[in-house]
Amino acid sequence: MQAQDLLRNLRLPELGEVRQYVRTLPTNTLMGFGAFAAFTTYWYATRPKALKPPCDLAMQSVEIEGSQHARKSVILNGDQLVSYYYDDARTLYEVFQRGKLVSNNGPCLGTRKSNQPYEWITYQEVEDRAECLGSGLIHLGHKPAPDQFVGIFAQNRAEWTISELACHTYSMVVVPLYDTLGSEAIGYIIEKVEVTTVICDKPAKAKLLLQNIGKKEISCLKTIIVMDPVDTDVFEQAKECGVEVLQMKEVEELGRENRHKPVPPTPKDLAVICFTSGTTGHPKGAMITHENVVSNASAFVKITEKAFFPSTEDVLISFLPLAHMFERIVEVVILCHGARIGFFQGDIRLLMDDLKALQPTVFPVVPRLLTRMFDKIFNQANTPIKRWLLEFASKRKEAELRSGVVRNNSVWDKVIFNKVQASLGGKVRLMVTGAAPVSPIVLTFLRAALGCQFYEGYGQTECTAGCSLTMPGDWTAGHVGAPMPCNILKLVDVEEMNYFAVRGEGEVCVKGPNVFQGYWKDPEKTAEAIDEDGWLHTGDIGKWLPNGTLKIIDRKKHIFKLAQGEYIAPEKIEAVYLRSEAVAQVFIHGDSLQACLVGIVIPDPESLPSWAKKRGFNGSCSELCKSKDLKKLILEDLLRLGKEAGLKSFEQVKDIILHPEMFSIQNGLLTPTLKSKRMELRKYFRSQIDEMYSKIKM
Repeated sequence: MQAQDLLRNLRLPELGEVRQYVRTLPTNTLMGFGAFAAFTTYWYATRPKALKPPCDLAMQSVEIEGSQHARKSVILNGDQLVSYYYDDARTLYEVFQRGKLVSNNGPCLGTRKSNQPYEWITYQEVEDRAECLGSGLIHLGHKPAPDQFVGIFAQNRAEWTISELACHTYSMVVVPLYDTLGSEAIGYIIEKVEVTTVICDKPAKAKLLLQNIGKKEISCLKTIIVMDPVDTDVFEQAKECGVEVLQMKEVEELGRENRHKPVPPTPKDLAVICFTSGTTGHPKGAMITHENVVSNASAFVKITEKAFFPSTEDVLISFLPLAHMFERIVEVVILCHGARIGFFQGDIRLLMDDLKALQPTVFPVVPRLLTRMFDKIFNQANTPIKRWLLEFASKRKEAELRSGVVRNNSVWDKVIFNKVQASLGGKVRLMVTGAAPVSPIVLTFLRAALGCQFYEGYGQTECTAGCSLTMPGDWTAGHVGAPMPCNILKLVDVEEMNYFAVRGEGEVCVKGPNVFQGYWKDPEKTAEAIDEDGWLHTGDIGKWLPNGTLKIIDRKKHIFKLAQGEYIAPEKIEAVYLRSEAVAQVFIHGDSLQACLVGIVIPDPESLPSWAKKRGFNGSCSELCKSKDLKKLILEDLLRLGKEAGLKSFEQVKDIILHPEMFSIQNGLLTPTLKSKRMELRKYFRSQIDEMYSKIKM
């Protein structure tokens, strides 16, 4: 009762009394109140807002009952996997038609010459050229049917996309070729699929094909269509080989005079036979349907729909090879929404110039490029104060990432990271990486520095591109996200490596509409990849994390036994040794006739000189590689890292050699997706390997 009496007797001040009191306050006090109110209002208006995730990030996948521990994405409604996002875009032909409609015939494909702005052609112009080219192919003898195969042997450019659309407009199948496969493998693919027509970008590639014909390595090829102008010597060489060489514009004109009505494919029809280079043996042709591609692209849109939704204002920079499915999936997402694709000039050294000219909003990347960006940023911070500021700023932004905030307008962006963001054109709002593992340190730093949504995916050609993807709002590194909504994932036992599904570890298996149809004319390899229940066995070892995301921890495919019977997974060991500051690349070797491991170590040419100088060694990278004392120090560093990572004694190398030349695509030691060609590496370093083992035995 006393409290009620107190409230009843409480008198609030009148408005006039408040005004009178305010008038008595000093001017400085009033200015302070005003400044505080203005600051508070500004802070509330500009404070960073966390991106709302599409699900509870503490549980991103759930186990399906009665499915032997298979898991699905929690963003799925029921058990129906995503096959398409739009009812009117179920094939790649329909995807383009939808893009033309929603863009209102806006700009579609852009190209540029050195020091020139991008020039664009519209969706209608692309469609017209594709129909003319496709009609020209029909006039030359191709049927509008999914048993017709056309090779495309070119770098990324507008004509690549036009050629692909020409095939899809008339239900033909694309067979991408790329020069890093090597002349022998290209001939093998053409013969395997019985490709009669190949579309090339440059006369040099036409000459390479003609040389193969001259060597009797190719017999089925009848027509070569070249995008660029062709010299008379190419025509003469073709005449000797009994092959017709035509200019692409010439075929388009032929089709314009003999126009055929489109014969669109169905979702179940083959769209592409994508040959994977592989690390051993001949390349294998993955048969991928329109449904495979559309389901994979649609699943990406489904995951990111509330965080990033493509619009006609979006621009993609196209430089990752179109011969691989990762880039193709991104381009399908872009074209389906009427956005634009700008192609790089064809020289990776000019990519930064292209980025500044194009100002893309979508930027797909691979780990190798990210590592270079990371190294370049830290190399430019070449004084203690610059390094301290860079690390301090990244820690502040990483703290925001942990709370779900992604932005590029903080004080740290304006002071520290603005140049990095400007080097990519200044407008990037989405990046996605895949194809190979990326260092968590590199990924976390670049997510902070670039201030855009940055996704990491995992997959392979055999599941079209991706089967897992990080979720919007989950900006932690060290995992590859949850299952994509177009597939389910499960882990199966790998007893010889002590991985068991009941413990949440095992070989990653994929099932869904994005899983390929098998390898072209190779039932044996198909049976190895897809089991009788339709599960694709990836060969990668995964582990389920408590939040329902997947972590790739090992590789099954390249395991081997040592003489004493111990199983070795060399890629796991290589990943540990790559943490050494002095090391750029590592190849671990062992076999069943040897009781220990040896290694080929490629020092990092940028960091090795400074690393060695701190330890009393001077010289160029090549000179340092000859030093036995420096080799001993690097070996000690590798063994230290191995011990810290929990490697067993038989998993540690007994000896190494230092080699100054990097493994690369050009020297045939890396695949086009930058994986080690283990068989080629063994051959290349055979003498050094034998020498190391002979010394160990002594």
